[in-house]
Amino acid sequence: MFEIEGRMEAFLSRKQDAPNLPPGHMGWPLLGETIGFLKPHKSNSIGSFLQQHCSRYGRIFKSHLFGSPTIVSCDHEFNLFILQNEEKLFQVSYPKSMQGILGKYSLIIATGEIHKKLRSFAVSFIGTSKSTPEFFHLAENMSISMMDSWKSCKPVSFYKEAKKFALKIMVKEILSIKPDEPLASKILEDFETYMRGFVSLPLNIPGSAYANTVKARARLSSTVKQMIKEREQRNIVGLIERGDFLDVVLSKKSLTNDEIVSIVLDILLGGYETTATLMSLIVYFLGQAPNALENLKEEHQGIRKRKEDGEALNWEDYKKMKFTRNVICEAMRCGNVVKFLHRKALQDVKYKDILIPSGWKVFPIFTAANFDSALHKNPLEFNPWRWFDEETSKKVSPFGGGPRLCPGAELAKVEIACFLHHLVLNYRWKTKADDYPLAHPYVEFRRGLLLEIEPIGKIFGRES
Repeated sequence: MFEIEGRMEAFLSRKQDAPNLPPGHMGWPLLGETIGFLKPHKSNSIGSFLQQHCSRYGRIFKSHLFGSPTIVSCDHEFNLFILQNEEKLFQVSYPKSMQGILGKYSLIIATGEIHKKLRSFAVSFIGTSKSTPEFFHLAENMSISMMDSWKSCKPVSFYKEAKKFALKIMVKEILSIKPDEPLASKILEDFETYMRGFVSLPLNIPGSAYANTVKARARLSSTVKQMIKEREQRNIVGLIERGDFLDVVLSKKSLTNDEIVSIVLDILLGGYETTATLMSLIVYFLGQAPNALENLKEEHQGIRKRKEDGEALNWEDYKKMKFTRNVICEAMRCGNVVKFLHRKALQDVKYKDILIPSGWKVFPIFTAANFDSALHKNPLEFNPWRWFDEETSKKVSPFGGGPRLCPGAELAKVEIACFLHHLVLNYRWKTKADDYPLAHPYVEFRRGLLLEIEPIGKIFGRES
């Protein structure tokens, strides 16, 4: 999202010829190179912009993006340096237009003590939830319910289905809203509008995607605030708490209502967009990799054989799903789920023989390292087996790193593992030849990931 930062921007731009800056090109006046940087490309690639710039300038180069002079890093070692020096040398710095969408207390843009406080609540609750029988029960039942609904759908628009699946699980886990309640549908509708603004021009005029996104967030905030009010009134009269995330944060009494709203929406956002995108990428890549699919199926057949008919999955089963976790991580590596992060230098930073001037933006590009042939053999190949080598995890940052490591990563893996268990045991599918993931920079599928799906037997599961 493009913005101009006035006199500070002019001051920073005068530094663009400072000694020891990496080579690069600042692009057009005002626009810089933002349009080229955001040009859509196949998700399982780095795109022509990065390819051309790395070839011409090296893996660390200067540019002018989103209205600011920027150091772009396609170097894995430097990316780790940035993540490890969060709040020391670098700080999160998203465009002001993003703040208008996310709110000032969002985990994505909050810094310092506020970020630590909010993140601790998310980490604590998610860390507890991921291994509970209740969460496995929810994830399995939602998986079976979704697959049952496919019997009358040919083809299945899977990306849309995955978004509904992921959000319904999160609203139940976070807010105790059942999937069939009208409020769940209302939240899903608002979230779909909310997400469109993340890749829109920041024009806050009636009818624009950005303005609609700001309104959608206001509606979502109002929904959560109303739930907070109802919970507080319920507690006054001594009714039993539901034990969901909202109850947990209300019981601590250390967050303002605005902070609570923000962290609830952040967790819903992560559980909705990132999880649904990753699920869809896995289904897409498995559709192109029959050997990986067969290996995955054999792992889940082995788990199912050790259980009674209809017996639910549990944490011990999940720990046995080693190849499943490899598949999840490899899809993150190949799929551009998180392409880059927005950071800025808090002071002049010297890295090897490169200078990053104070105030300049810094973009660590995760996907460039993911496809670096110096780090990975056949980097464009979807190969889950590479994750059996422990060194692979040191060469990839699929869920971020440092103090901003994704707090919901393990919960998402559990949710996806439950889904894959039922998918590979009960269905075979084909993708369309002209349907593939595109980075906008957020991942979208060209045709919504249309699948030709065919059941292969009885659906294993249990009654709701």
